Amino acid sequence: MSETWQESPEHGELQRLVDLLFATETRADRLDALVLAQSHDLSEDLVEVVSLLPPMGLTRPQFCDQINSTLAAHGWGRRYGIVS
Repeated sequence: MSETWQESPEHGELQRLVDLLFATETRADRLDALVLAQSHDLSEDLVEVVSLLPPMGLTRPQFCDQINSTLAAHGWGRRYGIVS
Protein backbone atom coordinates (compact mmCIF):
# COMPACT_ATOMS: atom_id res chain seq x y z
CA MET A 1 0.00 0.00 0.00
CA SER A 2 1.56 3.30 -1.03
CA GLU A 3 0.90 6.60 0.64
CA THR A 4 -0.21 9.56 -1.40
CA TRP A 5 1.89 12.63 -0.68
CA GLN A 6 0.43 16.01 -1.30
CA GLU A 7 2.35 19.24 -1.31
CA SER A 8 1.21 21.76 1.20
CA PRO A 9 -0.01 25.14 -0.05
CA GLU A 10 3.08 26.39 1.81
CA HIS A 11 5.44 24.22 -0.24
CA GLY A 12 8.48 26.38 -0.98
CA GLU A 13 7.85 28.92 1.79
CA LEU A 14 10.95 27.82 3.70
CA GLN A 15 13.06 28.31 0.56
CA ARG A 16 11.70 31.85 0.25
CA LEU A 17 12.54 32.40 3.93
CA VAL A 18 16.12 31.22 3.36
CA ASP A 19 16.46 33.43 0.28
CA LEU A 20 15.25 36.47 2.23
CA LEU A 21 17.46 35.77 5.25
CA PHE A 22 20.60 35.42 3.17
CA ALA A 23 19.89 38.08 0.55
CA THR A 24 22.25 40.50 2.26
CA GLU A 25 23.78 38.55 5.17
CA THR A 26 26.31 35.71 5.31
CA ARG A 27 25.03 34.41 8.67
CA ALA A 28 21.60 34.23 10.28
CA ASP A 29 20.39 32.97 13.62
CA ARG A 30 17.23 31.39 14.98
CA LEU A 31 15.80 34.69 16.22
CA ASP A 32 16.22 36.34 12.80
CA ALA A 33 14.51 33.36 11.18
CA LEU A 34 11.66 33.24 13.71
CA VAL A 35 10.91 36.94 13.37
CA LEU A 36 10.84 36.63 9.58
CA ALA A 37 8.75 33.43 9.66
CA GLN A 38 6.17 34.99 11.96
CA SER A 39 6.06 38.27 10.03
CA HIS A 40 5.27 36.26 6.87
CA ASP A 41 2.52 34.31 8.67
CA LEU A 42 4.05 30.89 8.12
CA SER A 43 2.09 27.93 9.48
CA GLU A 44 2.65 26.54 12.97
CA ASP A 45 4.49 23.56 11.44
CA LEU A 46 6.98 25.78 9.63
CA VAL A 47 7.48 28.06 12.63
CA GLU A 48 8.17 24.89 14.65
CA VAL A 49 10.82 23.83 12.12
CA VAL A 50 12.48 27.24 12.43
CA SER A 51 12.23 27.22 16.23
CA LEU A 52 14.28 23.99 16.33
CA LEU A 53 17.34 25.70 14.84
CA PRO A 54 20.33 25.94 17.19
CA PRO A 55 20.69 29.33 18.94
CA MET A 56 23.77 30.53 17.06
CA GLY A 57 24.71 32.25 13.84
CA LEU A 58 24.68 29.88 10.88
CA THR A 59 25.97 30.17 7.34
CA ARG A 60 23.51 29.42 4.57
CA PRO A 61 24.75 25.81 4.09
CA GLN A 62 24.60 25.18 7.85
CA PHE A 63 21.16 26.76 8.08
CA CYS A 64 19.84 24.66 5.19
CA ASP A 65 21.33 21.46 6.65
CA GLN A 66 19.57 22.13 9.95
CA ILE A 67 16.22 22.93 8.31
CA ASN A 68 16.42 19.90 6.01
CA SER A 69 17.33 17.61 8.93
CA THR A 70 14.29 18.80 10.86
CA LEU A 71 12.04 18.37 7.82
CA ALA A 72 13.36 14.84 7.33
CA ALA A 73 12.90 13.97 11.01
CA HIS A 74 9.26 15.05 10.82
CA GLY A 75 8.71 13.41 7.43
CA TRP A 76 7.80 16.80 5.94
CA GLY A 77 10.39 17.12 3.15
CA ARG A 78 7.94 16.34 0.36
CA ARG A 79 5.13 18.28 1.97
CA TYR A 80 7.00 21.55 2.47
CA GLY A 81 10.04 21.15 0.22
CA ILE A 82 13.70 21.06 1.12
CA VAL A 83 15.89 24.15 1.07
CA SER A 84 19.22 25.02 -0.50
